[in-house]
Amino acid sequence: MDMVSYLSRLGYEPSKVRGIDYWYLSPLRDEKTPSFKVNRKLNRWYDHGIGKGGNLIGFAILYNNCTVGEFLKTLDANLSLHQPFFHPSAPLPTEKKITILKEGPIRSYPLLIYLKQRHIPFAIANQYCREVHYMLNGKIYYGIGFKNNSGGYEIRNPYFKTSSSPKDITTFNNGAKEVIVFEGFMDFLSFMAVQQNQEQIQNDFLVLNSVSFLEKARPFMEQHEVINLYLDRDKTGQNCTRYALSLSEKYKDRSNLYQHYNDLNDWLVNIGKAQKKSLRHRL
Repeated sequence: MDMVSYLSRLGYEPSKVRGIDYWYLSPLRDEKTPSFKVNRKLNRWYDHGIGKGGNLIGFAILYNNCTVGEFLKTLDANLSLHQPFFHPSAPLPTEKKITILKEGPIRSYPLLIYLKQRHIPFAIANQYCREVHYMLNGKIYYGIGFKNNSGGYEIRNPYFKTSSSPKDITTFNNGAKEVIVFEGFMDFLSFMAVQQNQEQIQNDFLVLNSVSFLEKARPFMEQHEVINLYLDRDKTGQNCTRYALSLSEKYKDRSNLYQHYNDLNDWLVNIGKAQKKSLRHRL
């Protein structure tokens, strides 16, 4: 499988092409200067920002946060969930904009299974998310959509993640004195899953949808007395947390809860149901 074509079907196009080298804004993190290179002759990638590289499968398991086996299974899965793979000689699609066709309650069986695998109760997912059908490169797909403040969607399904324009943060303003901040909506849903059936949570919530929106989100965050950060434990998330802590004593790093995991959802999936009940108070 051609790496450039695979990135294209994920919605990523090169910022520049120098011979056989295709340069991208990294799909694995947020950046302003392209430092993710694909050598199309070798069909290998290298991300200079994190110092990692390899073949397409290595990239796919990092991008999708899955195992090799899980990724290989997607090659035989229902292609209506994701875009097809392209032959290296095939012309690359030129249309990149996602067009939302319709949205409604989450009902598709593959999405329900996906939520179960991520330990997100169906009732919670349907409360905060929608099933969105959208067009990309002339084909129609669907996924779990989480709406932002500007009307765009963060979209997830078992095989890939993408978003529709406009990109923005998502806020839930309940007039509380504290705000809880997440990097992505799966972590927000994970928090709500752990707190399910508990007393009403007296907090405001913010989902950045990208750590690049931290500055934009500061006015909303800093109107609160306490800002609880549940950001990812990877390099980008921890750098963002350290920066926030340097801004004000209002910011509190709560990621030690899942210090041995990548993020809150990764922690939720791995701790098991028995532990989940006993750990509710730690959130």
